[in-house]
Amino acid sequence: MKHGKKYVDAAKLVDRSKLYDAPEALDIAAKGAKAKFDETIEAHIRLGVDSRHADQQVRGAVVLPNGTGKSVRVLVFCKEDKAEAAKAAGAEYVGGMEFVDKIMKENWMEFDVVVASPDMMGVVGRLGKVLGPRGLMPNPKAGTVTPDVAKAVTDAKAGKIEYRLDKTNIIHCPIGKASFGAEKLEENFNTLLDAIVKAKPAAAKGQYLKSVVVASTMGVGIKVNTAKYGV
Repeated sequence: MKHGKKYVDAAKLVDRSKLYDAPEALDIAAKGAKAKFDETIEAHIRLGVDSRHADQQVRGAVVLPNGTGKSVRVLVFCKEDKAEAAKAAGAEYVGGMEFVDKIMKENWMEFDVVVASPDMMGVVGRLGKVLGPRGLMPNPKAGTVTPDVAKAVTDAKAGKIEYRLDKTNIIHCPIGKASFGAEKLEENFNTLLDAIVKAKPAAAKGQYLKSVVVASTMGVGIKVNTAKYGV
């Protein structure tokens, strides 16, 4: 695969055989982001678990202290008694069956997060095949199925991200924008890592954090030393 000049220049800053401490790794990732847009910095975390087993699933959500740098559009499914609170918290769309129909019939997808009150999951369940593959299906573990829909909206707007294993036992998460700088990125990174370490399944054996790599959208992967996390 042929890479562009900016990627090649950024790659020169990285020693592929080295494990970098998080502040240095994030500083290199942010400074190496040379695209014309504000690149997202992502963390890719390989865990020593087997996602095929239910007792080794790792999934949850965490609010990043400095947000993600992305404006989030929220769709809320709730009854009328909670609609005003959801709107006041900043939800762009609040309703019920009319949005199910809009998504099913018009393939409407102009939202980034879906929140639902528990009494609406019978309605929202019809969207499983549409929202599920996109990672948008509301889920209690992620805090997006909750009686307090207003708080879920506030958290989403503040920079709440969901983490979950893919089929190769890796978690991929955005931790901010290159423009944040290393310090803010490190705060977000540590918050995410702490949450994932706390979510370690009891059934997980051996080394839990197998590898952690940070990279900008268009940039090079930089390996992070995870020794201080002790797992």
